[in-house]
Amino acid sequence: MESAPEFGSLVDQHCGELLAYLIRLLDDRQAAEDCLQEVYLKAFRAHGRLPLESNRRAWLYRIATNTARSVWRRQGREDGRVTRLVDEAEDPQIQPDEQLERSADLIRLRAAVDALPYKQREALLLRRYQGLAYEAIGPILGCSPQSARANAYQALKKLRLLMGSPASQVGGE
Repeated sequence: MESAPEFGSLVDQHCGELLAYLIRLLDDRQAAEDCLQEVYLKAFRAHGRLPLESNRRAWLYRIATNTARSVWRRQGREDGRVTRLVDEAEDPQIQPDEQLERSADLIRLRAAVDALPYKQREALLLRRYQGLAYEAIGPILGCSPQSARANAYQALKKLRLLMGSPASQVGGE
């Protein structure tokens, strides 16, 4: 059984990236922070049963994904709308009309991502924004790495179609 200091090290190692993932999923920093606390509570309770050879990062993401789904259900958002994909810090170098165009594009992108099935949305976030390999994404989503790759591919394909953009603008593999 892993000791408390080792679990604390696991928390420290993945806290930032899990919080960023949950903020993207829940579109609310406070809800994400609350969800992260719930994730770590669940993980702490279950860590003694986790085989030593397990991928602890993927395990934490799986708990985070399932916990976020529970939050969506409690909020009445069964499909889990994802709306926060890109930091929108304003760049003083950009002209106001260009900033408005960027904002409109972000709104369109958010709507397009919202239209994706949840498994595709999660695969896309885990791959493109969390930088996880498909071998890690598969167990998080409860599928094979090949299925995770297919979900991310389908998400990008649908985004390109919905956005009417070439692959380079939406993000290709």
